Amino acid sequence: MDFNRSISRTLSQLGFMEEEPELHLMGWNLTPEDLIHIPEHWLSYPEVRSIYHYILAFMYSILFSLGVIGNGLVLWIFCVSKPLRTPSNLFVLNLALCDFSMVLVLPILIYDSINHKYPGHLQCQIFALCGSISGIGAGATNAAIAYDRYSTIAKPFEGRMTYGKALILIICIWMYVFPWCFLPLTEKWNRYVPEGFLTSCSFDYLTPTDETKAFVGILFVICYVIPMSFIIYFYSQIVSHVFNHEKALREQAKKMNVESLRSNQDANAQSAEVRIAKAAITICFLFVAAWTPYAVVAMVGAFGDQSLLTPVVTMLPAVFAKTVACLDPYVYAISHPKYRLELSKRVPCLGINEKSSVSPDTQSTTTTA
Repeated sequence: MDFNRSISRTLSQLGFMEEEPELHLMGWNLTPEDLIHIPEHWLSYPEVRSIYHYILAFMYSILFSLGVIGNGLVLWIFCVSKPLRTPSNLFVLNLALCDFSMVLVLPILIYDSINHKYPGHLQCQIFALCGSISGIGAGATNAAIAYDRYSTIAKPFEGRMTYGKALILIICIWMYVFPWCFLPLTEKWNRYVPEGFLTSCSFDYLTPTDETKAFVGILFVICYVIPMSFIIYFYSQIVSHVFNHEKALREQAKKMNVESLRSNQDANAQSAEVRIAKAAITICFLFVAAWTPYAVVAMVGAFGDQSLLTPVVTMLPAVFAKTVACLDPYVYAISHPKYRLELSKRVPCLGINEKSSVSPDTQSTTTTA
């Protein structure tokens, strides 16, 4: 007689020992109507532990709070402040709208993570659509911002952005974005499906068909490689121009036996331009850093070894990609001088002490972003 086994069974029956929870595979409690929308890849993994769902819910709650406050302030300040209503800042507003589309659906993720549940087909489509608009729209908008910064700094006289030019570019951005967002929604090409813990959704990169591979490959080039190429090109040109310009000024000043050729007004204007360029570069870097891991996951899922994509491995890049939508406005709050100035005037409780570096007489000639 096995004494230990008999004692354990008796204690368990009396309630003194907890029985081990029954292990299930992911999707075990879903209906057949729901299972048809889930790639079979995820159904082969054990159900994710509750602690991971609660960690995600906590992280999403922080991102939601930061995103609502930050993007809300950006949209409000840029709409009510006349000095910020410049053509270039239309791209900033467009970026904030893209970010806000992601932030507004985070409560769905928080609720589903707390309840460890698949959101349902309709909510899955809504979340995936907003995520696509946010990611693809932000990439195209960051490319437009890079172009605008390049034109402003490298071609300060003939390269100035106008309202008409800015509106045309924004219309082109959305014409570029919408097909890749709505094709999966209509399931004409690809589809939106759950991923990772089955609490969030994205386009399908796991179904082993030529159609899926074609969509993922083209999406990778159109919505990731092309915008990133523009971003890298324009910012490399900005850096090259600034270095060459400063070198030319130093050489000319040396020939004239003076310390500097810049007046205080020119120095302040140049400093503002450089700070704005730094903010734009930082935001574009955040976009690249946030979406590159997710792009790698999608490419591995479509063309590589899918066994590498466990639920946890897949969710980490997905969470990281959502982070950039909440950090963009804080980069502008730190680096954009006119935005900081308006914040200090309209929301003094934030403790931002930004002082105008331009006198009223010369403000009209100072560079604005």
